[in-house]
Amino acid sequence: MAKKSRARRSSYSSREYESKRTKNGSSKKRNNESAQIVELNAHLQNFDTAYSPRQDKAPLKPRTSAQKAYINAIKNNMLTFGIGPAGTGKSYCAGALAAEALESGSIERIILTRPAVEAGENLGFLPGDLDEKFAAYIDAFRDILNERLGAGTVNYCLRHGRIVAAPLAYMRGKTFNEDTFVILDEAQNTTPEQMKMFLTRIGENCKVVVNGDVKQSDIKGRNGLSDAIERVEGLPGVHIHEFERHDIVRSGLVRELMERYEVTSE
Repeated sequence: MAKKSRARRSSYSSREYESKRTKNGSSKKRNNESAQIVELNAHLQNFDTAYSPRQDKAPLKPRTSAQKAYINAIKNNMLTFGIGPAGTGKSYCAGALAAEALESGSIERIILTRPAVEAGENLGFLPGDLDEKFAAYIDAFRDILNERLGAGTVNYCLRHGRIVAAPLAYMRGKTFNEDTFVILDEAQNTTPEQMKMFLTRIGENCKVVVNGDVKQSDIKGRNGLSDAIERVEGLPGVHIHEFERHDIVRSGLVRELMERYEVTSE
């Protein structure tokens, strides 16, 4: 009888041991999985913030004498044309000045626009609604505004109409009122008719900047930027600032590439 009792206790102890061992193993597995999930989430959080530009609260400082003259022209004129090669800071300076003006309260709204023209593509081939489609065209300006104002502020202003981004075609019928800073980018892809439509939207006491490179037009025939420059020269309140190849600040390689492409095209 004593032998049977010991055998049952021994059998029970073996089952209890296996149960505990399995339970401990499952617990360790869950702990390992939890640790992996936490570690993965941490990596994802870092990934989300890794490419978010830091907000630059310092006043805009020109990197070249050409940028300084361009910034002063924007501040002192109602309509400023910035023309010249890519990488000279045309868009950045205009976007940063608009952000500073909005933050200081000297303007109430920023309007960003450009013609919906790309090599081989147009808005109809992109997914989503109009805002989602046009976001691809205006993404570079959003990066500038995020850097100067912070992504949260930019999102708030977009939702409440303080920052408006729309294709050039949607400017027809609008008036750029006072307390508005308007930027037309990639203006070399406008037609003369589109440029006329845009310029005749200008109301009193607004600030308008038109940027582009007349040598990089993606449309056939005469473009609206070169046509406008000839027409507006000498008008009061209008300034035309031209950047040169040596004003490129993006990188030394870009300057060299521009030279190679200009030689090839000649």
